[in-house]
Amino acid sequence: MNINSKLPEIPTSIFAIMSGLATKENALNLSQGFPDFKSDAKLIELVNKAMINGYNQYAPMPGVFSLREAIAEKFDKLYQTTYNPDTEITITAGGTQAIFTAITATVKKDDEVIIFKPAYDCYEPTVELVGGKPISVQLNPENFKINWEEVKSLITSKTRMVIINSPHNPSGKVLSKEDMQQLENLLKNTNILLISDEVYEHIIFDHLIHESACLYPNLKERTFIIASFGKTFHNTGWKMGYCAAPAYLTAEFRKVHQFNVFCVNHPIQIALATYLKNEQHYLNLGTFYQQKRDFFLNLMKESRFEFTPSSGTYFQLLNYKNITDENDFKFAKRLTIENKIATIPISVFNEQNLDTKVLRVCFAKSEETLQKAAEILCKI
Repeated sequence: MNINSKLPEIPTSIFAIMSGLATKENALNLSQGFPDFKSDAKLIELVNKAMINGYNQYAPMPGVFSLREAIAEKFDKLYQTTYNPDTEITITAGGTQAIFTAITATVKKDDEVIIFKPAYDCYEPTVELVGGKPISVQLNPENFKINWEEVKSLITSKTRMVIINSPHNPSGKVLSKEDMQQLENLLKNTNILLISDEVYEHIIFDHLIHESACLYPNLKERTFIIASFGKTFHNTGWKMGYCAAPAYLTAEFRKVHQFNVFCVNHPIQIALATYLKNEQHYLNLGTFYQQKRDFFLNLMKESRFEFTPSSGTYFQLLNYKNITDENDFKFAKRLTIENKIATIPISVFNEQNLDTKVLRVCFAKSEETLQKAAEILCKI
């Protein structure tokens, strides 16, 4: 049988490629964004308790109400804004499922979706799957700033959605208040929707402030905010996240969600509802990861790589222009095979695979792992 592929140009994910190569070569894996240290024993205990207490069958479709209520309280504490836990918050199987569901629920054939590149690799394929047209805006390769005049020039009668990500993967860039005001002004008095991918909202450094889309009334009324417990609580394998959006958008979101996953892990939801009551579990994350960033970069000062300290996420970019002229994908593969350290080449996230001689590494690792990584990289 011949199958007419819906995604004929989409290769295997770079994360699968590099992690697979790391395993094959027994290399230190700084490519895929996952911690190599244990999660909080208290959270594990709460999940175990929920299982013992019988929370092992289907959860409610939108999520356990006590967890949605805890999320609503978090929005109120952090951003002084209100989301109705009954009609405006949905628990999802991680951030990627939430993004997929939001796009699928609202983007139709020939709708245009503005995506800033380098971009997380699930945005564009999802738009294409539903027949939409991705419109790429390449961020400044030097500082990853957005050219808002360019964005304005790309908005047409077909523009259905804009997708932003802050703190930004892979650059670690954090959108400023001025950025959000520019975006708010551009979308005001339009029917354009917004996905605000905020999965790293609590991982932000150097006294910077996370400018959530919910802080801006003209953005909040049109925005799906996407968050991830996996990123926040060092449990990426649990695939737990949520989507907060106005009731009219949540209604459409849940129409797709119920036929996509219907509901997500019940005992983990019960555990998180309790765990979130202690706000220090997420408010201390910035300090926790900044110490790891600083530890790693201090060791990297003796290397030939150039870098600007990441402002958020648990990723750091390393420019290797002083080392080789090789294509970043070839260089990343060679590092994995010959030097036994796996990284991510940034060109795969850029418009037309723009190669700026930059690799992404993950510093959500133990100090022992970061020490070993720095030793390898400083010898290159």
